[in-house]
Amino acid sequence: MELDLNQKEEYKKTELGLLPNEWEVVRLGDVVQKMKAGGTPKRGIKEYWNGEIPFALIEDITSCGLYLSKTKNTITEEGLKNSNAWIVPENSLLLSMYATIGETAINTIPLATNQAILAIIPKGNFDKVFGAYLLKFNAERLKMQNIQSTQKNVNKGIVESFKIPVPPLSEQKKIAYVLSSVQEAKEKTEDVIKASKELKKSMMNHLFTYGLVSLEEAEKVPLKETEIGLIPEEWEVMRLGDLFKSKNIIIQFGFPCGKWNDKGLGVPHLRPFNVSNDGQVVLNGLKFINIERDINKYLLKKGDILFNNTNSEELVGKTAYWNKDGDFVLSNHMTIIRVLNFNLINSQFLANYLHKKWYDGFYLKICRRHVNQASISLARLEQIQIPLPPLSEQQKIASILSAIDQKIEAEENKKKALEDLFKSLLHNLMTAKIRVNDLENVFDE
Repeated sequence: MELDLNQKEEYKKTELGLLPNEWEVVRLGDVVQKMKAGGTPKRGIKEYWNGEIPFALIEDITSCGLYLSKTKNTITEEGLKNSNAWIVPENSLLLSMYATIGETAINTIPLATNQAILAIIPKGNFDKVFGAYLLKFNAERLKMQNIQSTQKNVNKGIVESFKIPVPPLSEQKKIAYVLSSVQEAKEKTEDVIKASKELKKSMMNHLFTYGLVSLEEAEKVPLKETEIGLIPEEWEVMRLGDLFKSKNIIIQFGFPCGKWNDKGLGVPHLRPFNVSNDGQVVLNGLKFINIERDINKYLLKKGDILFNNTNSEELVGKTAYWNKDGDFVLSNHMTIIRVLNFNLINSQFLANYLHKKWYDGFYLKICRRHVNQASISLARLEQIQIPLPPLSEQQKIASILSAIDQKIEAEENKKKALEDLFKSLLHNLMTAKIRVNDLENVFDE
């Protein structure tokens, strides 16, 4: 950190680096009233389990965010008495000492914990929210103090002696407020994303059954029973294989490459993992293939449909619509479905319907299984039947679902920006590279 002359006078050298003069470096044990790990009642004694006392495990801490308000397991009073577990008062810090060292949460309810969790009750001069964020930030440094064993752990003694920087209480509270504001914004964005994804699933069920009518009008739609279930009377049903044979679509495997790299050399190579649960292409963890021969046949075109034909049962059958620019190829664990006759079929409509069948678990019924892999051959893919409404109706259905996809993508981008902002603020505020007073009023606007 570069400081001007005036700033240098306000900072001091410490064992944790350059810190403001009013900050102290202390042992964590100096700012807490009590530290104590929990214990686990014997699993084989049923009278100890499924009682009224919430019982926290590390997985509860890692999945709850900042605040822990419920646990998957509970114990009885007998279980509590016959183990090292104890009742941790609400608003304590829960710190993971095993495996995922440094994961921290604040319990909003009294509970018991297992021996892998150290409960920390702060003193009045150590803000619990600041403390939780501080421990999360320092998790990597705490891991370096681990006891060398088969499973890397820390213990109460190590945590008590762990050195931390402590600002004045007023500054702790301001830092906690800034970080909590960003965290809350991210969680609200996650709620919007979750609701939007549920809306898409609900809309797919409605649109592919009743067509373009409101929920109130759905009961009035004349339906017919088909091989794929109830659909509006005027819709047709066709096999993908018939569309393929009549040259309305192309179905082909992805590029049969043998080697790939993660250094950005060559053409980006999409794999089954790049198709998300909501039927979107996610360009994370891209691999690349060197161009050693003509791959034009395998390059994706806008409007193509990506279908996962081979991988785990969870991934097989996931489908996505491709609407991006640039040269990309698919793994040969994936299939390209390319619409040729746009007067008959809308690509987005078809992609959404095929992905809906993944939601419905259809592909698990038709896939072949071998060891840890499931696969759908081109022959089986061709047997899949699809509904064909009039083209104008296909386009409108695709447009409705596309609007929801755009909403999800926008919120995902917002979430990513908030995550990046949180990481930046966490680092800079905890190391005093940015002073919280410099951020006053930012989150009040």
